[in-house]
Amino acid sequence: MSFDASPDTSQPEVSKLVPRHVAIIMDGNNRWAKLHNLKDYAGHRAGVETIRGVLDEFQKAGVEIVTLFAFSSENWKRPSSEVSALMKLFSNYLDSEIRKLNQDGVRLRFIGRRDRLSNTLLKKMDYAEQATRANKRTSLNIALDYGGQWDITQAARQLAEEVARGERTPDSVTEETLAARLSTAHLPDPDLCIRTAGEHRLSNFLLWQLAYAEYYFCDALWPDFDAEQVQLALRSYADRERRFGGRLDNNQSDKDQDRA
Repeated sequence: MSFDASPDTSQPEVSKLVPRHVAIIMDGNNRWAKLHNLKDYAGHRAGVETIRGVLDEFQKAGVEIVTLFAFSSENWKRPSSEVSALMKLFSNYLDSEIRKLNQDGVRLRFIGRRDRLSNTLLKKMDYAEQATRANKRTSLNIALDYGGQWDITQAARQLAEEVARGERTPDSVTEETLAARLSTAHLPDPDLCIRTAGEHRLSNFLLWQLAYAEYYFCDALWPDFDAEQVQLALRSYADRERRFGGRLDNNQSDKDQDRA
């Protein structure tokens, strides 16, 4: 399905308001596998393959930044066999996708802890970041061993250490100084957060950064999140009025103020 198609008069055009940064909680891989009488690994593999098509659709729509919640801090609690399979999938993704990411102008970066990952995977992550660092069309950020509470805690710890060293005073700690120490400090906050598979919670994802994001929840399992689902999410976002705690002027919609 193309975004260049004739507009559907029953719904707003996607191009009227496109989020600059989309964050996605990719949920439903295991349920998808069970529905298809497959092992869990097959569901995760199908989920990885979905990333390629979804990223292509967002690029067509003009989305500049996509952040994917790939593996949470809590996912270590899953069976060791499943964790090992997921790490293998991440490794294989880096092996297979770097060429296409470069062709499509995508810069790949990772956010989250790195001290619990294998040296082999870390080397591949470092290589992928270096190999794509010059790309400017789209930024793809993968949250790996990431937790929102961890992110805020490590930022607060940095500030506390600066205060302890006498490099700053307590009253100099502000929302801005803390945000500058989050793992996403190099990114604008997400405009839209998508969660698939019918769940309606953040699950410790980008807790600080999603404070004023729009949310889109859908029943589609992540491996079934296709071009049509992307368009539905973008249309839903385009129909929102973003106030950021303020009030709209009577004569002007903040859709005009908030264009990406």
